[in-house]
Amino acid sequence: MRQAWRVADVRSAEKALMATLPDGTLMQRAAAGLARRCALLLQERGGVYGSTVVLLIGSGDNGGDALYAGARLAARGAAVRAVLLQPDRAHPAGLATLRRAGGRTVAEPPARADLIVDGIVGIGASGGLRPDAAALVAGLRRRHPGTPVVAVDVPSGVAVDTGDVPGDAVHADVTVTFGCLKPAHVVGPAAALAGHVELVDIGLGATLRASAAVRVPDASDIVSWWPRPGAASDKYTRGVVGVATGSATYPGAAVLSVTGALAGPTGMVRYAGSADREVLRQHPSVVAAKRVADAGRVQAWVCGSGLGTDDDARTELRSVLATSLPVLLDADALTLLVDGQHATDLRRDAPLVITPHDREFARLAGEAPGADRVGAACRLAAWINAVVLLKGDRTIVATPSGEVWANPTGSADLATAGSGDVLAGLLGSLLAAGVPAERAAVAAAYVHGLAGRRAGLDGPATSADVAAALRPVLADLL
Repeated sequence: MRQAWRVADVRSAEKALMATLPDGTLMQRAAAGLARRCALLLQERGGVYGSTVVLLIGSGDNGGDALYAGARLAARGAAVRAVLLQPDRAHPAGLATLRRAGGRTVAEPPARADLIVDGIVGIGASGGLRPDAAALVAGLRRRHPGTPVVAVDVPSGVAVDTGDVPGDAVHADVTVTFGCLKPAHVVGPAAALAGHVELVDIGLGATLRASAAVRVPDASDIVSWWPRPGAASDKYTRGVVGVATGSATYPGAAVLSVTGALAGPTGMVRYAGSADREVLRQHPSVVAAKRVADAGRVQAWVCGSGLGTDDDARTELRSVLATSLPVLLDADALTLLVDGQHATDLRRDAPLVITPHDREFARLAGEAPGADRVGAACRLAAWINAVVLLKGDRTIVATPSGEVWANPTGSADLATAGSGDVLAGLLGSLLAAGVPAERAAVAAAYVHGLAGRRAGLDGPATSADVAAALRPVLADLL
């Protein structure tokens, strides 16, 4: 698991650490890590000696990190050229060190560039790039389209605490960050601009005492959470998931959600709904009934995908919410919640998970997620006392207590009709197997994302392709 901290917490930790160290130690540690990563990139392009490195330098410590790193590269024979966006505010000691090492300042970038280092602004900045900086960055990208760009700490122009991109920003190939990850590395559109993120240890761990703002799962987390049958397991002890999805109008939603559930860890799927004939035709192992009330015993319910919004659908939703079992609500079930008729039904002690996309979120919350998707998901989770899985390129899972996870496996291949139905079934299967709601949501999103990537390898993927990819993905993972 990786974790990301907000700017205020990073600043507090840095202040505490600097009080125990000689002046400038943290900056030198950061510059050493930055220079090392830049040197590795230059080695891939022919070597450090004789290469041309362009530094884009703003004011403050971020520019200082870049200048000190540039001095290290200049000492190894690179031609380092620094473009100062605010010459009178450039880090003076860093600038002097660069010049002593043979680096130079220039009014315009050189014609050649083997590496571009973005040291314009750091984690203390707000708003997008200023017009002169934006023009400089755009011009360099246009003249040197294949030249790698390394961002110092974060790509300049992104909103560090939210991952929003409020204006023009640097699109980095590599971001070298110091001490810890920040939310902009893992959530929102900023995460896509960071490229490959490399974390440099500057000793911040001992003073970084605040809780992380965002957690990011890795494969080992998912493997450790995923239930697997033992020698004494049977279909009931593995868990039984109920799936109340689909309708005569939308039988495909039922099939897709059941397919997702069957790929999960439970031993049995019970289907309740009017698409039972189509479900049984494709999945003869499923036990089917027409209504939730007739489905039999389950350990968790999935409800909503393709259910419709008529009185019959409302009755099924109420039947599901009336149980004392974990429940996942998706799609039409979320639409049915909007008018408030189910407010009393939501006052339940058992876990509840909802999986909105942005438009469904806006209908539930009364406003779109906006620039701060993490904050918006947390507010909705606390308001309705549910785990919220807010779908997107970096899907966010938020709990009522304020714990937040960001999924790193998202793929544009998942932007296809029915993909969410597959996710709902898989997540419901994890709930029925006894996985806590927040872990079930995180694990399902992670595996679903991997399935989307695999499904997209052979061309444009459909939701059926995503569903079919779940088993091989899980075989590789587990």
